[in-house]
Amino acid sequence: MFYSAKSGKQAFYDHIYMETFVSTAKSCPEEDLQAVIFDCDGVLVDTEPLHYQAFQKVLGPLGLGHDYARYLDRFVGFDDRDAFLYAFKEAGRELCAASLAKLIEEKSAALGQLIKRGAPGFPGVVSLVESLRERGVVMAVASGALRCEVEAFVSSLGLDGVFSAIVAANDVKKSKPDPETYRLAVERLSRLGPNPLDPLCCLAIEDTPAGIHSAKSAGLAVVAVTNSFPATELTGANKVVGSLLELNFQAMVELLKARRKEKR
Repeated sequence: MFYSAKSGKQAFYDHIYMETFVSTAKSCPEEDLQAVIFDCDGVLVDTEPLHYQAFQKVLGPLGLGHDYARYLDRFVGFDDRDAFLYAFKEAGRELCAASLAKLIEEKSAALGQLIKRGAPGFPGVVSLVESLRERGVVMAVASGALRCEVEAFVSSLGLDGVFSAIVAANDVKKSKPDPETYRLAVERLSRLGPNPLDPLCCLAIEDTPAGIHSAKSAGLAVVAVTNSFPATELTGANKVVGSLLELNFQAMVELLKARRKEKR
């Protein structure tokens, strides 16, 4: 169980996933880094304080508000859908589909107002993305946020048009830690070229245990950055860094090379 310090979340997840790590017999040249897929919140932009404020604007009037420490402990890693489901489940209250949809819409609107004031990026993000683009590495975003939110965050970083695909909460039936988000990202990137991508040549960058599980279950190697969780809770990743300033193209290539050797 990967949420050793988050028993409430783990209990919620227990019934919706099992370990399904994908292995593949395909191979690619030793130097290949075919694609890098970024999570958005907590990786590209420092949005957790913004999400927290937006959630409180919706949950507070319902008597379900909580402080930021509780948000970090219980809600980071959820998409909006699962965050509301969890909040109501924990309070022993029912939540119908129509009400859930309305809450998600209200939270998105609240977040939109906050984004207009600015969404800070993390150190090293823009330089890493630009260096990968210069080398011809295709990139995507695989996020639990809504598409309109992801696009706004990407735009706030000045990275419009850089990512060849975006998979958001609107696009999947099951959110992270289910692998659907990353599988769909790989599938969409594969459509852009003459040949399908090999997951053994693709890398995900994540910041949560749920995201790590999602990416690894889709067959990708994972670099985790300690923006949202300490390194001790990100041990499922192939590599953990304190900042994307510590990551570069060559380090990614070496990580994938080592992983392919392990798979032989």
